Amino acid sequence: MPGNTADSSDMSKADQWPMFRGDSQHSGARGNSAQLNKPAQLWRFNTGGTVESSPTVVHGKLYVGTFADHLYALDAVSGEQLWQFNVDGLVRASPSVVDGVVYFGADDDRFYALDADTGEKHWHIDLGEGGEQSSPAIVDGVVYFGAFDHGVYAADAKTGEVIWRYATGGGILSSPAVAGGVVMIGSMDKQLHGIDSKTGEARWTVTSDDIIFSSPAVAQNTAFVGSQDGSVYAVNIQDGSVRWKYATDGGVFSSPAIADGSVYVGSDDGHLYALDADTGQLVWKTDLKGRVLGSPAVLGDSLYVGSSDGNLYAVKRETGEVLWQYTIGDRVWSSPTIIDQVIYVGAHDGYVYALEANG
Repeated sequence: MPGNTADSSDMSKADQWPMFRGDSQHSGARGNSAQLNKPAQLWRFNTGGTVESSPTVVHGKLYVGTFADHLYALDAVSGEQLWQFNVDGLVRASPSVVDGVVYFGADDDRFYALDADTGEKHWHIDLGEGGEQSSPAIVDGVVYFGAFDHGVYAADAKTGEVIWRYATGGGILSSPAVAGGVVMIGSMDKQLHGIDSKTGEARWTVTSDDIIFSSPAVAQNTAFVGSQDGSVYAVNIQDGSVRWKYATDGGVFSSPAIADGSVYVGSDDGHLYALDADTGQLVWKTDLKGRVLGSPAVLGDSLYVGSSDGNLYAVKRETGEVLWQYTIGDRVWSSPTIIDQVIYVGAHDGYVYALEANG
């Protein structure tokens, strides 16, 4: 196998957010004490279509998909377009960037690898019908992703050769987390699947009462994931045993973030929740006035998350107090990416925003 590796260590680099939720375990967290004051717009870029893709930022370049059937590369400082790659379907999934290559899927039933500097295509994989809206995880030279053809794929990151394909019982919007030799991913078959990362064989499954769109996040041998049944599940990654289950008042499309023994996740009931990672007990919940489908980003003592009410919120991690809200004016389902003092996020108005903290 090729030797490139991307894991949670990438998040220690201040200029990198290389995958959905930041790393292959989807922590969504940066481990420093910074707190961002209410930001001002640094720039915004019109993609021409709804943006649900979460921006990826690596070495000063931002990569993001749009419902206008493009993947864009932008200068993260100026917002200037560097290149665009056209596909034949919307791009909802968040791209991943590792070793100078951008990996992403589209609703044209293909998964792509492009040169990160030029946008030139290296290879693509033809998938079954339904498209690809799962954001890839790249670990030790292997790219893992799910597709609406019900398959979970492992492919050689350099060549695109499919190493294995695992069949679930439904389409896949969830993005895989990889840890401890296990690939974990949700499916519309209502199950969280634990798959051996080397062989593609099933390790275990956990069945919920509804579709799992949420992407699992992993910490301390436990995967945390939401379900449209309204619950958040904590699952042992080695044997699939359920450690605890917490019921919100709405479906949980949002993918959890994990930091310092707490799990943070949004719900269709309009609240952001903080749960104790060990027990599943509620620490606090905060009303964000609209469905919370995006995933929170953790920076220091604060959380940053969008809402369907058209605002981006900063929330105090300890208490759930809203510190500030920045009005975008349309639904924010994209998950924020934070580099230094800048928050990058997309919205349903078609724009990607760069918001720079004041003072």
